[in-house]
Amino acid sequence: MLASGMILSAAAQTPAAPAAAAPAGPAKIAVIAFQLAVAQTNEGQRDFGDLQKKYAPKEAALKTLSDEIDNLTKQLQAQGASLSEGERANRAKVIDDKKKQLDRDSQDARDAFQGDMQDMYNGLASKVYDVMQSYAEQQGFTLILDISQQQSPVLFSANGTNITKQVIDAYNLKSGVPAPPPQPAAEAPKPAAPRPAAPKPAATH
Repeated sequence: MLASGMILSAAAQTPAAPAAAAPAGPAKIAVIAFQLAVAQTNEGQRDFGDLQKKYAPKEAALKTLSDEIDNLTKQLQAQGASLSEGERANRAKVIDDKKKQLDRDSQDARDAFQGDMQDMYNGLASKVYDVMQSYAEQQGFTLILDISQQQSPVLFSANGTNITKQVIDAYNLKSGVPAPPPQPAAEAPKPAAPRPAAPKPAATH
C-alpha cells in the first residue's frame, strides 16, 4: 500500500562537463553510481529514515482501513446467504465506499511522500555533485560516467575506476553527519530503484 509508494523516487543525471582545454596525455576516466552515492551518504540515510517516520502514522492508518475492508468482505461472504437483499446491498455499498476512500488516501499519501522525497533528494544531490566534482579534479579525472542511469553507455568498468565509495566517504567527511545506527533486518527500509530524473545541479569549478 503506502509502503509500495515509499521509494527513493528520484535519480540524478550527471551534469554535462563544462567546456575546457583538452588535457595533455591520455584521458583518465572513472564511473560512479551517482544515485546510489546520494542515497548511501550518512545524510541521505538519515533524511530518508526521518521521512519514513513522518509517514508511518499514515501508513498505519491505511493498513487499518485495508484490514477493515477485508474483515467486512469476509463477513459479507460468510453471512450473505442469511441476509436480505437490501442488507446485502447496504453492506456491499459500505465496502465499496471504503475501497474508494482507501484508493484516494493511498494515492494522496504516495504523492505527498514522493514530493517530499524529490525535494530532499534534489538538495542533497546538488551537494554530493559538488564533492564529486572536487574529488575528480583532485584525482585528475577528465571524464566521469554515471552507471546508475537506466540507459548507461558503460558496458564494462574495472573495479579501480569506480569512485562511488570514495565520493560517499568524502561527502560524509565534509558533512560531518554521523552514520545512522544499524537497523534490525526486519525493520530495514527496502527502497526500490528510482528512475525519474532530477534537476541537474549547477556545475562549477
